[in-house]
Amino acid sequence: MVHVLTDASGGDDPLAVINAAAGNMIGVFFSPVLILGYVDMTGDTQVTDVFYKSTLKVLLPVVVGQIVQKTMPKFIALFNKYKEYVKKAQEYALVFIVYTVFCKTFSKDAVSLFGEIFLMIAFVFLFLISVMTAAWFTMRLLFRDCCLEIPVNQRRL
Repeated sequence: MVHVLTDASGGDDPLAVINAAAGNMIGVFFSPVLILGYVDMTGDTQVTDVFYKSTLKVLLPVVVGQIVQKTMPKFIALFNKYKEYVKKAQEYALVFIVYTVFCKTFSKDAVSLFGEIFLMIAFVFLFLISVMTAAWFTMRLLFRDCCLEIPVNQRRL
């Protein structure tokens, strides 16, 4: 998203990508600390254990990916050959991760009832639909005379 908006506004694309990646990496480690600080709660969680697990799940795959990208050109050629299949596999893996986290969360002794969970999902869905509709009508109201579509010959892939 950052790349698309930066490119559309004529900004520095590589800097935007580096900024987004660095922000995401830093956020993984600082978010738990900030949340505990803001809500003024203490817990019996070992901070070093959390950082160790976060490093294994986030930082290690990034480092391994960079090493593979720089040292194994045949693997990169194979990856580029089957790029569409790898992209689908990434999407399925992400859905699987979200599904397992969701199942793990509600498989424990949960206080909330099954109906309450779906009621929450319905309210979030209705809220998102209403915000998107309001944004659409606001754009139509504010930019009535402006063409919002990009001509085909100016689109970038």
